[in-house]
Amino acid sequence: MRLEGRTTLIVRGPETKATMADCPPQGEWLGVRFKPGTFMPLMRSSDLRDRINVTLPNATRRSFWLNGSAWDFPDFENAEVFVNRIARAGLIMADRTVEDAIFGKPQGVSTRTEQRRVLQITGLTRGAIYQVERARWATLLLRRGSPILDVVQEAGYYDQAHLTRSLQRFIGLSPARIAGGKEQLSLLYNK
Repeated sequence: MRLEGRTTLIVRGPETKATMADCPPQGEWLGVRFKPGTFMPLMRSSDLRDRINVTLPNATRRSFWLNGSAWDFPDFENAEVFVNRIARAGLIMADRTVEDAIFGKPQGVSTRTEQRRVLQITGLTRGAIYQVERARWATLLLRRGSPILDVVQEAGYYDQAHLTRSLQRFIGLSPARIAGGKEQLSLLYNK
């Protein structure tokens, strides 16, 4: 986040409900979203869930501290390079078992072990991840102009009321308001 001449790096975890974020128009925001199964070993995802953020201390005006080292703040042009650098340093990792479990691929572990690992790494159950991703997909479809009843079917909701309850919970808006496109949504929906 860059606001009023100050840059700050904030680590956020998964969200299980809609929340509001104050984003003044004079500020700039850059978000890096990890794919499912990717995590930061220094910070448990469950401790960062639902807007329990960690603001990393600044080392200088252009860098922040992470694991005892100063890192330059990423920007839009070098975000991918930044992520690769912190991955090489072991500050983010991927758990293939969790990634495969989330996408329904067979595992070589018991169902209970799989459930515990998914919860430990992501901070969410597999069912919660599915619900959030389904609401996100429905939101993208609505923003692209798909009719509400088509979204119900394509995103796998039982009926329009089911879609509405889900979007109210996870996005904070009704399908009609999302389709209207007037509200600013999170960075996750700006594609």
